[in-house]
Amino acid sequence: MDIRKFIRSFGYAAEGLITAMREQNIRFHYTSAAVVWLVGFFTGLSVMEWMILILVMALVIGAELFNTAIERVVDLASPEIHPLAKQAKDIAAGAVLVFAIASVIIGMLIFLPKWF
Repeated sequence: MDIRKFIRSFGYAAEGLITAMREQNIRFHYTSAAVVWLVGFFTGLSVMEWMILILVMALVIGAELFNTAIERVVDLASPEIHPLAKQAKDIAAGAVLVFAIASVIIGMLIFLPKWF
């Protein structure tokens, strides 16, 4: 294994995360994750609850990153408006919505019993 290539790949990944920060939705998900971290810290979560929340946050952010990548590829492949291009983008956005709704439900299941 070429260690320089391996290390360089982390730079490309970091560049992708930075590029994605231009997107409003990814900034919203990062901000939401930061709020959950802060609230979780003051709520006193168990290790298992932290593991669940970290996994859920990673899934939502990962899904948003995939959605952004799909949107960019679709825009490149189909610069003009095409029904299939719109469907691909809408379906990818729908996947993020599914993860986001699930994350809110999971967050409520973890936090509400501790607060009330």
